[in-house]
Amino acid sequence: MSGSMSPDGLIIQYDETIEKALNNIVKLLKARYNFSKRMIALLLLQEDEEITQLAKLREADFPQIFSIIQQTKSKYKDPLRYVITLQCRQRTDQILSGVITDSKKETRLQSWLDHITINPITGIPILLIVLYFGLYKFVGEFGAGTLVDLIEGNFFENYINPWVNQVTAKLIPWHSIQTLIAFDYGIITLGLRYAVAIILPIVATFFLAFSLLEDSGYLPRLALLVDRLFKKIGLNGRAVIPITLGFGCDTMATLVSRTLETKRERVIATLLLALAIPCSAQLGVIMALLSANPASLGIWAGFVILVFLLVGYLAAQLMPGEKPAFYMELPPLRLPKLSNILEKTLSRMQWYFLEIIPFFILASVLIWVGKITGLFDAIINAAAPLMYALGLPSEAAEIFLFGFFRRDYGAAGLYDLQNSGALNGVQLVVSAVTLTLFVPCIAQFAIMIKERGWKTGLAIGCFVFAFAFLCGIILNLLLRSLGVTL
Repeated sequence: MSGSMSPDGLIIQYDETIEKALNNIVKLLKARYNFSKRMIALLLLQEDEEITQLAKLREADFPQIFSIIQQTKSKYKDPLRYVITLQCRQRTDQILSGVITDSKKETRLQSWLDHITINPITGIPILLIVLYFGLYKFVGEFGAGTLVDLIEGNFFENYINPWVNQVTAKLIPWHSIQTLIAFDYGIITLGLRYAVAIILPIVATFFLAFSLLEDSGYLPRLALLVDRLFKKIGLNGRAVIPITLGFGCDTMATLVSRTLETKRERVIATLLLALAIPCSAQLGVIMALLSANPASLGIWAGFVILVFLLVGYLAAQLMPGEKPAFYMELPPLRLPKLSNILEKTLSRMQWYFLEIIPFFILASVLIWVGKITGLFDAIINAAAPLMYALGLPSEAAEIFLFGFFRRDYGAAGLYDLQNSGALNGVQLVVSAVTLTLFVPCIAQFAIMIKERGWKTGLAIGCFVFAFAFLCGIILNLLLRSLGVTL
């Protein structure tokens, strides 16, 4: 809500067009309000929902007021809310400049960095460099490669899992209880191994990289850089925050999407997060598996980006609502503080780890129940025709079943499946694409229902489920018809 009074009690003057509209609306307002008539007129010009509904009920001349608002809107290319806020901000800066002296002037280097990070010609190459070193090299190669190989391949495979299997078999005489704790699908040997040995290193490296970018002030500049592109998919630059955060955890990002201004933007952002934004663990595992073949990695990334843009564009065309406006204050660029980076990284890791441990244990228990009752094998057998359509072996159904519990659980399953030699190059790309687009995990689905309502949440979940497999089938047919070998 924009104010109309300065600290010295003077009325803030806007440009001639807005002042004329304000005066005309004030003359038409006859009812009594808790605020001044000028303030009510300002809120009406900014199309405040509550005040507009109130004025409709109280003002006999509301059609004339509405006509003034529409005529005023037509004279600006930007929304009136933005125009009024900007002019109010300019007046505020004038007032503050008379009483405050800024001893930290922007340096020439900061000004130059500001320019090159938001200019598309230089900003896009900078973004690609950030993605290459931040995601591909640090998260994909170091986190999902070096660290996972060290913890999962060394400690768990060579020491922890064999020891757990041996102790469990010696101390527990019942086979069904043994399989709950150890062996192929045990809570320790599968659930905790996935959480600690595969997921934790990837999440840690991602949140470290994200915290560094966040503390440097780069993310708001990234928002400006992608604003024009995001408007094509029904969002604005501000949506870069939940979208980027989705690469860490889509559940957390869905919660953060409530900061977007309109319901239309929030629904589109939720859809895209559920469909085409892999979480850090999923992203790290897939990048680690595909990085040995740049062509495979390129096909996966290109196909997922194409789906993201296509679905976003179609959603923006089909969903009614006001087109998004964008304005954001840019904090200064600065050298990140180590204490800030560590504090943010540790707090996010703690939140994430405390969330995934119960889900991974629950998933292991449910899989165990499914195995001893035969339901697990029945689901895998029932999914065999779908796996055949995707060009995948029947055992690949396991990774999608895992992915339903959590995306990162499914990614860890893909890691195991590839290490077993069950997938060739084309099958790996198809399974990686389908798993990336696959139905959101239980936690994200629950947050979707909470934030968007059960009808919208269920509709998004059903669409994502069907669309992911459709995309996988199409990609498999394309690669095989073109004779692609990877």
